Amino acid sequence: MPIRLLPETLVNRIAAGEVVERPAAAVKELVENALDAGATRIDVVVRDGGRSLIAITDDGCGMTPAELELAVERHATSKLASDDLLDIRTLGFRGEALPSIGAVSRLTIASRPAGADSGWAILVDAGRKGTPQPAAIARGTRVEVRDLFAAVPARLKFLKQPRTEFEHIADCVERLAMAHPAVAFTLADDARTTLRLSAAQGDLLDARLSRLGGLMGREFQDNAVPVDAAREAVRLAGWIGLPTLHRPTARNQHLFVNGRPVRDKLLVGAVRAAYADFLPRDRHPMLALFLDIDPQEVDVNVHPAKAEVRFRDQGLVRGLIVGALKHALAGAGHRASTTVGTATLGAFRPEGAPSPLPHRGGQTGFWGGPPTSSAVPQGLAERAMAWQAPLTGFAPPPAARTADAAAPFATAADPDAALGAHPLGAARAQLHNTYIVAQTAEGIVIVDQHAAHERLVYERMKAALLEGGVRRQALLIPEVVELDEPSAARLTARAAELAELGLVVEPFGQGCVVVREVPALLGQSDVKGLVRDLAEELAELGDALSLKERLEAVCGTMACHGSVRAGRPLNTDEMNALLRQMEATPHSGQCNHGRPTWVELKLGDIERLFGRR
Repeated sequence: MPIRLLPETLVNRIAAGEVVERPAAAVKELVENALDAGATRIDVVVRDGGRSLIAITDDGCGMTPAELELAVERHATSKLASDDLLDIRTLGFRGEALPSIGAVSRLTIASRPAGADSGWAILVDAGRKGTPQPAAIARGTRVEVRDLFAAVPARLKFLKQPRTEFEHIADCVERLAMAHPAVAFTLADDARTTLRLSAAQGDLLDARLSRLGGLMGREFQDNAVPVDAAREAVRLAGWIGLPTLHRPTARNQHLFVNGRPVRDKLLVGAVRAAYADFLPRDRHPMLALFLDIDPQEVDVNVHPAKAEVRFRDQGLVRGLIVGALKHALAGAGHRASTTVGTATLGAFRPEGAPSPLPHRGGQTGFWGGPPTSSAVPQGLAERAMAWQAPLTGFAPPPAARTADAAAPFATAADPDAALGAHPLGAARAQLHNTYIVAQTAEGIVIVDQHAAHERLVYERMKAALLEGGVRRQALLIPEVVELDEPSAARLTARAAELAELGLVVEPFGQGCVVVREVPALLGQSDVKGLVRDLAEELAELGDALSLKERLEAVCGTMACHGSVRAGRPLNTDEMNALLRQMEATPHSGQCNHGRPTWVELKLGDIERLFGRR
């Protein structure tokens, strides 16, 4: 077969296969065009999941008849002031979207620029371009895409059900709306409007949180921590959820680079590293992060969909994200998400009463009452970040002993001293030798003593590592632990790393190791159980993690074994000392596995349980 040039219409259809693989991709390209045109309001209407109609109306700068004709030509764009592809300051720049969409549908574009006395429209039917005609339209642009993929029936067979395609469209619009809170958006599916967002006002950080609350739920808005950090010419801002607010998938992780939604492995990996101390590897935090960087330092021309980027200095970007997120989480102090208290209330059912009403958006208390709150008091976050002194046993930390940090913690002789002075209140009782009940000025707090002390021990071990190593305690009688040969070999191969953590192990014959020293922080612990768990941990981690991440994972296992166990009786002073240490320790709102260490019930919620309100 001889070589020949393909017809232009066929070339455009081939290009459309890369740019417009489904209706959501067409919506993305058209909404990005509207944003680049300076729109302050964008309305999206779709029918049949985008198959029969996609209509997008904006109030942007509009186009003249001559510009309309050029807009539907391949590689025609107004967004590249020069030919430098490393200086891209708009969402679109390739000049492929409109001709690609027009090649596989009936595309109509009507537009009217500011100051013009009339509008104009152009039709592209399966690649055949018409001429501009007068049209009645307000200032801005309206794009209608009808019968998408009618010109390529084979592509229609690969589309999902209309409901599924609409969900992809909604996800696309929501992501773009997150990055542009000053723009109002609506999204309608057939006869109903499913999304209506007003333009946010005020400070950008607060405007973003308001927009995120409308899209990710009030639950996220109430339990988000602000992030705002800069390094060299890179700035990171946004909101991240508390570690106790997590999900089984990464669907609620939204990452943006210069206002562009991206799915980048480097950014995702940095987020995972920042939360590694707080969440198991199968759970994912909720967050929205916005990275602003010099266009010269990032390449967005990696794929036609523009969802992937490459950074010139990857180490700088990763370091900024990990450091900023860890700093923000440390500033949250002992906070746990308010959803913990709400779920606790939902588990209560008064005698003879019906089941609790479902929570609207996860934001109401029992029977529709106000949500519980666990906000950090003024000054607590600062004390939590400054706290680094090693602690032993249940002795209160230095912060609890100084007059400017906090009042002395309550004792049996002074039971009410902590009600107003301390956020976690005064200990009143221990239930089942496992849970501490404390009274606060506004309600009660229930603490899981093992989970809480596990976090305290873990933070002490990390602080000791930074100072050069964990203090060790020699065993009077060394412990011999029997393992299978591969497990024993893994432990002895990591002996030097384990010694940094205060655990000294040596080979002891076939399939055995001997433990000669243990971390002093662990006190009386099950040495054999600890060693066996560490062997399993190392087998699971293998060589996939860096040394630091591996040490932190092992720290978590050791902290679990060295913590106060469930079932151990505590006296009042011990319980109060644990509460004070929690208030002064970073991240004490959750244990190392992402579970909450305490829940709060407001007095008003308790009164509603008994019908007093």
